[in-house]
Amino acid sequence: MFDSSGVRILLVQSEPVLSELMSFRLQLLGYQIEAVGTGGEAIDRIRAETPHLVIVDTALRDGDGLEWLSRSRGEFSVDRFSVLVVSLDPSLETVERAFYAGAQDYLITPFDPVVLEQKIVALVSDAANGVGSR
Repeated sequence: MFDSSGVRILLVQSEPVLSELMSFRLQLLGYQIEAVGTGGEAIDRIRAETPHLVIVDTALRDGDGLEWLSRSRGEFSVDRFSVLVVSLDPSLETVERAFYAGAQDYLITPFDPVVLEQKIVALVSDAANGVGSR
């Protein structure tokens, strides 16, 4: 069984209701969650304490989440933290943009909370074992 204690997740989500729901669910699973609504806030938090995982929406209050991800990967290397992109957009173009920008996985909203949990476990486990792009 996966031990989620000590796993820090930064949630970058501008929609307050979705942010609260995701944070609550992940806290129940034992993750340490910090939620912010803008890319600027996210950069500040990453500089202060690097999370194990960043979950970022494609639409942020201060711009495009994928553009933010691409810029942040210029400052923070891929091996610092994993990224899961969440989006309402199921188009192949957006999914490809997410991976090109530096994401390790993509989740279309609305989503099954169990699928979210599975993706997080896989990303954090892979990072701990040195698998994938980390």
